[in-house]
Amino acid sequence: MTYDTAIIGTGPAGLSAAINLKLHNKTILWLGASNLSTKVEKSEKIANYPGMGYISGSDLIEKFKTHADEMGLEITEQMVTAIMPGGDFYMLSAGSDVYMAKTLLLAVGAAAAKGFDGEEEFLGRGVSYCATCDGFLYKGKTIAVFCGDERFEHEIDYLAELADTVYVYAAYDGGKYGRNGNKTDEAGKTVILRKPIKKVSGTMKVSEIVLTDDTHVSIDGLFCLRNAIAPATLLKGLELDGAHIIVNRAMETNLPGVYAAGDCTGRPYQIAKSVGEGNIAAHSIVEYLAEK
Repeated sequence: MTYDTAIIGTGPAGLSAAINLKLHNKTILWLGASNLSTKVEKSEKIANYPGMGYISGSDLIEKFKTHADEMGLEITEQMVTAIMPGGDFYMLSAGSDVYMAKTLLLAVGAAAAKGFDGEEEFLGRGVSYCATCDGFLYKGKTIAVFCGDERFEHEIDYLAELADTVYVYAAYDGGKYGRNGNKTDEAGKTVILRKPIKKVSGTMKVSEIVLTDDTHVSIDGLFCLRNAIAPATLLKGLELDGAHIIVNRAMETNLPGVYAAGDCTGRPYQIAKSVGEGNIAAHSIVEYLAEK
């Protein structure tokens, strides 16, 4: 089927848009993490969200989840790796699945606004966003993995079964591979990187990563496992201002039928701002669909 809209991102902006589009009886493909927002969840105290008084991030997330459940909203827990225009609709590639939607809302947050230096340049030439899609290409080889969320750790295990050596940097606490994690895999092939990755480089294909302490690590490929991909990489032709997506007052981007909301559109990085932009984007999408 072709959905009325595809929302990429399950944070406050994505949730706000999903609620309002559901109220307008639109068919929605909502892609992202089932825990909605790690950033919100880890907030110790939120004091500027109207009507909530002082509330912890974990309590607010529970309220968000309850609201989503009451509305009958469902999350497709997949990472979109590419978006391609197809005339009057857009095709979204997520793992081995392809979806179609008449409109798009990018609510991917600020963290996904920019990848590593060289990442976009080497996409398809040693850089991949999907372990199950491309892992077989690296059987017996040396790879690196950037993991941005504990929910992707099973993909590291999968890659460790195929590759000879897997260098891992995990940007979170706990889990198997994160900071303070138990740092083990069944295949015994992972090497934990102590410093973050800042650059990927090579000639015709990826040949190394460079860490923030300028350590060079030779590899055959790099897998970036994030909740979302940098918008400019995800959708070619999207106009940016630095790391942020350019939108107008209706949350429209420069591409027809494509909208953006939340932290990915710029400061202030606040929940109330994201919720408001998600609401505006939803109403703009409804108007766009009516005109079509």
